Amino acid sequence: MSPDLRTPVSAEGRRLLELLRPYLPVLKEEAAANDRAAALPAHLFARMRKDGVMGATVPRDHGGIGVTRMHDVAVALRELAQADAGVALALHMQFSRGLTMTYEARHGAPNARRLASDILRQMAAGEAVVCGAVKDTKQVTALTRGDDGTYRLTGRKTLVSMAPIATHFVISAQLHEPGQPVRLAAPVVPRHTPGLTVEDNWDGMGMRSSGSVDIVFDACPVPEENVLPRGLLDEPSDAALAGQTVSSITMLGIYVGLAEAARDLAVAATRRRGEPQSGVRTLLAEIDTRLYALRCAVTHALAEADRLSEDLSGDPDERGRGMMTPFQYAKFLVNKHAVGIVDDCVTVVGGAAYTGKHPLSKLYRDVRAGGFMHPYNHADAVDYLSAQALR
Repeated sequence: MSPDLRTPVSAEGRRLLELLRPYLPVLKEEAAANDRAAALPAHLFARMRKDGVMGATVPRDHGGIGVTRMHDVAVALRELAQADAGVALALHMQFSRGLTMTYEARHGAPNARRLASDILRQMAAGEAVVCGAVKDTKQVTALTRGDDGTYRLTGRKTLVSMAPIATHFVISAQLHEPGQPVRLAAPVVPRHTPGLTVEDNWDGMGMRSSGSVDIVFDACPVPEENVLPRGLLDEPSDAALAGQTVSSITMLGIYVGLAEAARDLAVAATRRRGEPQSGVRTLLAEIDTRLYALRCAVTHALAEADRLSEDLSGDPDERGRGMMTPFQYAKFLVNKHAVGIVDDCVTVVGGAAYTGKHPLSKLYRDVRAGGFMHPYNHADAVDYLSAQALR
């Protein structure tokens, strides 16, 4: 049977769904209140830390469930998103860090292997909640060498989902060393580090239960062994696209799940009204057709990412492009058509959907977040995909 975005492809993926499904009724029940309050449901994440969910993508030899397939992570996020997409977006942070840290533990430099293995074990034990922080605001986040030989991290990151409960942050930063070209780096910074402040400033239009706050770094000390090295700033390598794909592609499941949830609400409303008009029938047919196309595109992109993530035998740059390009094709389609599907569902339901208390209102706001997710936003995706066409 061909893979389907509604079905895991591994025993570990099925185990993850078994652990998550008991949370779905509670998430649905609390979703409206958490949306109004812009509140991350910390009590549910505390339960997830105890029952093993937070170690889902940690290898079994490090104590985790051992989910390795990005397809299965996307399937799990899809189901969560239908209950509360903000929580799915927050949990994506932990799942993606498990996948990328597993790569570091297996293929990184000796120092990176030690650091990643230690964090993975903490994640599996429910002791570590790990966020990635990519987007700068006001200034570029930079690492510089301090007088004591340690690095100092200065800058500000925004839209860091799950940050209110995080114990560790993996930061995208520039590394400045005297007499050396500027490099990219990913320092791993514990929450208790002096100079680190997690702000309480989340007031997003959608994804309001994701806890996507800002983080400030004021000369935070970072030991050298906590810095994961990356490439030169002025000589970007397509090989790095592989890690960026692993970090983000599973989010596509969230936005497909939002579109599917909106579709189900529209169908239910239509059935309650009796025989629909021809215009409504047309919209429903188009909605289901677009959903089918999105599931096919996302499933294929995930399959390519899973296949190439395990194959290190070829050219690294070609591997990076081979993972990123299908991801961007699928993301481009999802960003456009998931929004369009939810919009059409509002049309089908009618004026009732244009009230704050209607569940479609939340879906309408949440689905818009996909276009801002890295990589890439619309303009950057156009640049990347057109460059591939013109290679």
